[in-house]
Amino acid sequence: MSTIIDNLTELNPEALTADGLESAIIGIGERNGNKVAVYSSEKCIEAFMENDGMSEEDAMEWFTFNPEGAYVGKYTPIF
Repeated sequence: MSTIIDNLTELNPEALTADGLESAIIGIGERNGNKVAVYSSEKCIEAFMENDGMSEEDAMEWFTFNPEGAYVGKYTPIF
């Protein structure tokens, strides 16, 4: 995983990553010509369940309204 983040940092030092979801990053994509992090939705939900003790339903709801639904600028990750 750190290799992906290291590569992303080289390609775009301003790319944003999601705190606590390092295990869910699966690659590097492009948003409007900018290199950004790409995350697995399933792995994000698993991480919330494991790290935060959420039920699957709560983790899915949290993911949908927070990371997946957030747009924080042109370097926002893809989920």
